[in-house]
Amino acid sequence: MSTPAASVWLVDGEPAAAVPADDRGLAYGDGVFETIALVAGAPALWEAHIGRLQRGCERLGIPAPSRRQLDSDLARLAPSGDGVLRLTVTRGSGGRGYAPPAVPSPRRILARLPLPERPAAWWQEGVSVRVCHTRLASQPALAGIKHLNRLEQVLARQEWQDPAIAEGLMLAENGELIEATACNVLLRIGDRVLTPPTDHCGIGGLMRDHLLGRLVARGFAAATAPLRLETLAPDAELMLCNSLIGVWPVRWLDAAERPVSALAGELQAALRREGLVALPLEDEA
Repeated sequence: MSTPAASVWLVDGEPAAAVPADDRGLAYGDGVFETIALVAGAPALWEAHIGRLQRGCERLGIPAPSRRQLDSDLARLAPSGDGVLRLTVTRGSGGRGYAPPAVPSPRRILARLPLPERPAAWWQEGVSVRVCHTRLASQPALAGIKHLNRLEQVLARQEWQDPAIAEGLMLAENGELIEATACNVLLRIGDRVLTPPTDHCGIGGLMRDHLLGRLVARGFAAATAPLRLETLAPDAELMLCNSLIGVWPVRWLDAAERPVSALAGELQAALRREGLVALPLEDEA
């Protein structure tokens, strides 16, 4: 696995390291973003990420960048090796007050970043997760999209400092399990794989959707269904997924040991074959 040597940033297609101080993404979180895996220089699930970005822009009433603009930015960034592509669209500069400009000038920010360093054992042996105290508020108008307002996740992530804990599970106000701070949740029970709905809060993950489609093709009954921690069967296989990590099996939940999912390993291997994630090799620390 190779990673880009340094971070590179483009703003509206030009090299830049900053945005204007009156950018509405900075002032109000007025925008959307996508985090995309670069595998051997290729953006994984590129079409799906562009589609979700466009849906998010439509939801917020922000004119979406054209496919030509995004492809041109990507070509100018010239990604190589394995890494991360961060694509952000804000409403642009807009002066004071919440009311958006009548004719906004959206701003595109594209960054090529190194892969986060994580232990290979998290893929091979499973991760330790905790349950966060911070709850996700219900807001159907924003649910599912990757808008820039991530303060709930920031509050949840600062609840722990132990580097051995990989993630924190987040619940809705009614106690239902929704997601982790940066991952979606999959639960395998026999030949069924369930994932919580994200129609009131949470992010509709693209890796989650890809994996569910793959599982259906393999004969699993995959569906969205409400989940609660207190009703999780102790022998059910819990997994986390997102576009960068692929799949992690959960081995510990609040210090209680759970069965490590064999299905997670099979999905990891499939994602590696498809070139959708840059997974650590078994001999990598």
